[in-house]
Amino acid sequence: MSASRSSRLAVADAAPLFAALGDETRLKLVSRLCVEGPLSIARLSDGSDITRQAITKHLQALSDAGLVLGTRSGRERIWQLEPRRLEKARHCLEQISEQWDAAIERLRGFVERDP
Repeated sequence: MSASRSSRLAVADAAPLFAALGDETRLKLVSRLCVEGPLSIARLSDGSDITRQAITKHLQALSDAGLVLGTRSGRERIWQLEPRRLEKARHCLEQISEQWDAAIERLRGFVERDP
């Protein structure tokens, strides 16, 4: 498989991650889980204007993208980050950054070339 095709597949695989993270509420939930560790929906909704039902919907979207994992603990569901998927998003951003850097270098070479 070519590097270009591999890169396109990696970006396509990461698209659901970025779609899930593109929502401000979901991004805030991920941030809280990063800082505070695993939390229940009750804890995630503390101090928020958002209902528990809405938070549950956002957590399900994050779960569908593989970014969080919910496990039962008695009557509660405890949510935690899935670090491998976040690592995949970070890796995808690094690839895009490298491609951007290479494009800038090609442009610089073209512009600075003697006529």
